[in-house]
Parts: sequence; structure tokens; C-alpha cells
Amino acid sequence: MDASDWDERYASRELVWTAAPNEFLVEFASELTPGRSLDLAGGEGRSSVWLAERGWDATCVDFSSVGLAKAVELAASREVTITTVEADATSWRCEDPFDLVVMLYLQLPEPARTRALEAAVASVADGGTLIVVAHDVDNVTRGHGGPSDEAVCYEPDDVTRVLGDLEVVEAGRRVRVVATPDGPAEAIDTVVVASRPPG
Repeated sequence: MDASDWDERYASRELVWTAAPNEFLVEFASELTPGRSLDLAGGEGRSSVWLAERGWDATCVDFSSVGLAKAVELAASREVTITTVEADATSWRCEDPFDLVVMLYLQLPEPARTRALEAAVASVADGGTLIVVAHDVDNVTRGHGGPSDEAVCYEPDDVTRVLGDLEVVEAGRRVRVVATPDGPAEAIDTVVVASRPPG
């Protein structure tokens, strides 16, 4: 899907995704001292808004102008401010690295996936943290929701092999409980957290 496809998907007044933050973002980011954060391919801005509410100087990058407009609206409704940048996560590069970089559910096939991960890694400042969460390959056959195409799903090694000098804090598969009309269901995510040593 390209930017125009996502513009169309985000065109509804309602949020496509929930406004609640991802549970793994909450788990890991809650322990960090607020600074400058980047949400790469941040869509409607739920992660950036949650971070801004906790004192982060939050930037949301996405190639959908419609999604970013909804991110600004969500921030205003929660009485916080975020910075938005309209750009493609696979090619964007920051000039000033961030203390926290998150990339959540950017389900891309190769080689676009590696390009986006490299952009995320390059955006982490000395002493900063990277959090990557994505639908795992195992979720296609054993989990709930997410893409049915294994080519756009992750394994932890997809992320760890491009981390460069970042040090792995956690890399593996995590189960996330999802509420459905038929009761709780389990989704399987790749979760990788890494940090860049202080300069």
C-alpha cells in the first residue's frame, strides 16, 4: 500500500486503530526518562500522543497526510502537542537523533523492511532506546489478527541483524491478549528493545 491508499483508509472520522498505546511500548517506555521521541510510521499518532502526555517531546513520522492530521487532532483532544513529519519511513533520515525511537506494526516485505529498520536504528541517539514491535510470522498460523502474508511478518532476527552497535535488551516473541466478540484471543508479536551506548 502506498500513501494514497493509507490516506483513503484514514479518511474516516473514526480512528482506524485504537487510541490506546501498545502494551509493550507502555512496558518499556514507562521506565525511561522523557526526552525526544520518534514514532516512525506512526499513523494516527496514538504512540506519540501517549508519549507527549508523559513529558516527551514527541515527533510522529508517516507518509499519510490524512493520518498525520488525525494525529494532530488526537493530540489536541488530549491537550498535548506533537510534531508531525510527512515522510516515508523507508527513506527518511533525521538530522538530530532521538532518545527514544519506536516502530510499531510497520508490516513490510523485504527489502523495504530492512530500509525502515535501518532508518530507525540510525535515528537513535547515544544513550537512546529503540523499541520495535510487529506481527510475528508465527501469528499467521497460531495467532489472532494481523496480516495473513508471512512475507510482511517479522521474526526477531529480522530486527537484531540490523542493529549495528545497539545492544539488545530483549529480542523474542511475546503473546498479546486481544479482546474479541468471542472472548480473549492471543496474538504473537516480535518484540525487540535495544539501546545505543552513551557517547
